[in-house]
Amino acid sequence: MSAIRGVKGMNDVLPDEMARWHALESAFRRKMHLASFGEVRTPLVESTSLFVRAIGEATDVVEKEMFTFSRHDEQMSLRPEGTAGAVRAYVEHGMQNKEPLTRWYYIGQMFRAERPQRGRYRQFWQAGAEIIGDPGPACDAEMIDTLVSFLDELQIPGIKVHINTIGGKETRQRYRDTVVAALTPKIDALSEDSKRRLTTNPLRILDSKNPADQEAVLSVPPITDVLAPEDAAHFDALKKHLEALGTPFVVDPKLVRGLDYYTRTLFEIKGAEEKLGAGSTLVGGGRYDGMLKDLGGPDVPAIGFAAGMERLLIASERDVPETRAQVFVLPLGEAGTRKGLVLSRALRNAGIAADLDGRGTSLKSLLRRANGQGARFAIVLGDSEVQSGNLQVKDLAAHEQHEVTEADLVAFIGAKLASGPAVLAEKGGAP
Repeated sequence: MSAIRGVKGMNDVLPDEMARWHALESAFRRKMHLASFGEVRTPLVESTSLFVRAIGEATDVVEKEMFTFSRHDEQMSLRPEGTAGAVRAYVEHGMQNKEPLTRWYYIGQMFRAERPQRGRYRQFWQAGAEIIGDPGPACDAEMIDTLVSFLDELQIPGIKVHINTIGGKETRQRYRDTVVAALTPKIDALSEDSKRRLTTNPLRILDSKNPADQEAVLSVPPITDVLAPEDAAHFDALKKHLEALGTPFVVDPKLVRGLDYYTRTLFEIKGAEEKLGAGSTLVGGGRYDGMLKDLGGPDVPAIGFAAGMERLLIASERDVPETRAQVFVLPLGEAGTRKGLVLSRALRNAGIAADLDGRGTSLKSLLRRANGQGARFAIVLGDSEVQSGNLQVKDLAAHEQHEVTEADLVAFIGAKLASGPAVLAEKGGAP
């Protein structure tokens, strides 16, 4: 019988990879907490109508990429992104009546039926955040600058901030008409996807990667030609705030996001192009000032972003030490195993990571595993140690052995660990 394999694009994360994941999550949480964001956790499954209304029925996400199913005549979908669920929670729990400004962040799994490729999966992890209640543009600049600082902390090379504006609803509709007018005479030269989008979501043609589409959109006037005065003022202020922060950026007139809910500010942060190639966008976000009202909530402005965590891990060059047991307890025999259980618990209760290997194999094999796992100490528990209460504690880094009473064990190891890594200065070498 053949072995069952995981679903393509839904990947396992094994323990030897988790140190980097934990470090990334911790860095993101720390950055968010410093900026006064609180964590929100929303369900993996939401009503399909939420995403249709929030994201847009004519978007690729809703049309092609959602995992949707029915249960008891209710149509539900695995969440393809985090903003819609966060906004639904904000509206449902009446947050506008509890606080004038809401800052939420999240870390969680998302699902899209895309073709798997490097850094893009069908089940993937996103870190994101929302600011609800502030019309900007100062908070737009603050969010972008905070993200640049976070990516710098991850030691991601080649960070570039791209910004654009898509204006409010009126500007967006005018520009939609402009794009359609400019591209309709060139419809035969467009890709099949863009021919369809010309009637459903024409702005998405602007960021098409198809060479024929890229040639055609050169004839499309920039959105600045149709920006409403208040939209232009918002964008100008955003640029001035970023300049005041010393955050480099480029204005990218062809930048559009694939979701219908965006208004005014759009941004993407790219990096590590040599590693990620065309998929070098690490963070994407923007304003969605009309979504809350569209979902039956108050007319409250908002801005948010999301970052694919798998791509951040590929892009990051920061070294993260692996999490290892500090002490290996090596029992020899049944009595040693019982004693090892008690000692391991005592060490863990004192905050010292301990691994008990009670397989009953040879001492040589046990010591080889302890060394291979990078443990600092190994405690050998044979019959004589159990009977006498005097334990052999091997300092594997310093190549030393100590005899320590059972009563003094936790204090001895704690003091050794507190003094730092073993250095063999007197022997002329490093551990």
